[in-house]
Amino acid sequence: MRHVISALVMNEPGVLANVAGMFAARGFNIDSLVVGRTEKPDLSRMTIVVTADDNTLAQVRKQLAKLVPVVHVQDFKQTAYIERDLALITVDAGPERRGEVIEIVTLFRGKVVDVSEQSLIIELAGTEEKIGAFVELMKPYGIKELARTGVIATARGMQHHRDTSGSGPVRRTRSIDAPASAALPPS
Repeated sequence: MRHVISALVMNEPGVLANVAGMFAARGFNIDSLVVGRTEKPDLSRMTIVVTADDNTLAQVRKQLAKLVPVVHVQDFKQTAYIERDLALITVDAGPERRGEVIEIVTLFRGKVVDVSEQSLIIELAGTEEKIGAFVELMKPYGIKELARTGVIATARGMQHHRDTSGSGPVRRTRSIDAPASAALPPS
């Protein structure tokens, strides 16, 4: 089963090596590992995507939480969350095919960030599945280069709706299994 884990860690040398080493020591292949700054300069957030069964991953989470530089660990398995990946894709697109490629980019809500005589560089953000689908559509045109950031994720916030009885707002959380609301931005 695919798991997305977020670990808040101290922003200090060697933390990435310790965390990656802990996963490697247990025979896990890390599908994606992204580290970035947070709103606090002394903390970084690691987003780790792995495929493992629930019992094994529970042990890994416990071991991860025991590492000294790790402040907090969250598995998004039972949480409504948003994940994004960013890709920069250089596609072979001469003048005769450029219009077709730009049309597909627009359908995927991507951006053309550079144009040359024979190629386009496209920026696309979304889920791994969205980027994968786009890459498959670009293969017939010729992908010259592909760079991806890896998955970043965060838990969804609380959503509010008005109680019709007039007693004020009622708090609720969005269920993972609920259909997407028209009020939510597209992924």
